[in-house]
Amino acid sequence: MLSDRSRPVIEATLPVVADNIEEIATRFYAHLFGEHPELLDGVFNRGNQAEKTQQLALAGSVAVFASSLVKVPEQLPEHLLSRIAHKHASLGITPAQYDVVHDNLFWAIADVLGDAVTPEVAAAWDEVYWLMAYALINQERGLYSARGVRPDTVWREWEVAEKVDETPDVVTFRMRKIDDRLVKTSLPGQYVTVQVPMPDGVRQPRQYSLTRADDGEHRQFSVKRVRGGGKPDGEVSNLLCDRVRVGDRLTMSLPFGDVVLDDSGRPVVFASAGIGITPMAGMLSHLAAAGSHLPITLLHADVDESSFALRHQVLDDLGTLTGGSAHVWYERGAQTALPVEVHAGVMDLDDVKLPDDAGYYLCGPLPFMQAVRSALIERGVPARDIQYEVFGPDLWQADLATEDTPGAGEGGRHGA
Repeated sequence: MLSDRSRPVIEATLPVVADNIEEIATRFYAHLFGEHPELLDGVFNRGNQAEKTQQLALAGSVAVFASSLVKVPEQLPEHLLSRIAHKHASLGITPAQYDVVHDNLFWAIADVLGDAVTPEVAAAWDEVYWLMAYALINQERGLYSARGVRPDTVWREWEVAEKVDETPDVVTFRMRKIDDRLVKTSLPGQYVTVQVPMPDGVRQPRQYSLTRADDGEHRQFSVKRVRGGGKPDGEVSNLLCDRVRVGDRLTMSLPFGDVVLDDSGRPVVFASAGIGITPMAGMLSHLAAAGSHLPITLLHADVDESSFALRHQVLDDLGTLTGGSAHVWYERGAQTALPVEVHAGVMDLDDVKLPDDAGYYLCGPLPFMQAVRSALIERGVPARDIQYEVFGPDLWQADLATEDTPGAGEGGRHGA
């Protein structure tokens, strides 16, 4: 809880900090990598750095946390903290790295705001930082402990057992363990971080959803090739799709991620678009393996049937469930050879009857998720019943926006 001494200082300075937070974040990362270039090797996604999404995510998460301390002092923004903690745990972040971030962040604050950073202001924002840092450190310690690992042992090598071209742009990697260590079962919807050595020698981390339930020996994830569209092509996704072969080894983290299928026993609705099908595939695989009898509705939007990645796997799994049904929307017309209800155009929830008292899981491009979430809320679905997964730094934070807290979070995943 923020101290009585610091609260009025944060209230008074939050607007000016918020107005300059993007510039502070930009200066922070430039200074951080200048002082600690080793952090670019295996920790930070330089694609997100180049596109400025990581800077925006950091800026938003700090603003959200500070705003929350002022508006709701007795309650921390747990959704925000959980997403960041899981992301950090998947990267093996250590408590000592929070000291490094602190020193470089406060250098950037002073550099941007100058004389406005009085000792009183610096002390108040220092308190905000350490409240957030210690909350994350404690959560991350719990995540490591629950899996019986330390930050430096979240990693292990796996061998590519199969490589399957799902679509022209999506490749599935079936990984096989190569040591005697126990494979702790992932939760449905979680992801792994893959560390990939680049041609310049720098390891780049990317998060990918697990698309099939673990069997004790294997893990499976799927990668969409990121094509530039005016920007550089995704360096990691293209390297994985083009150069990694069966028999090669990849370094992967343990599974993490807080957007997981709950066990409430309620009906479930999955709504996805494009590569957003990947966490849904993982959840459906878990449901099929467990022989679930829950009513499951799959809603998926794509360009056309040939672009629908993992379609045979997810529909085979759905077909084993007694209460399973599927609707798909194709931009290029309502033609299908699959056992689904097919619609032309973009996803329209008015086309389907949704079950009562369901839990909803969304994944896809941000405008898609915003539209679907808004439509669900207009139909009376409580915001607490809608979970969503962002591929990349979370610049939306819908959970917090619902609580009238502005800003964005740092806890999303996936990348180029």
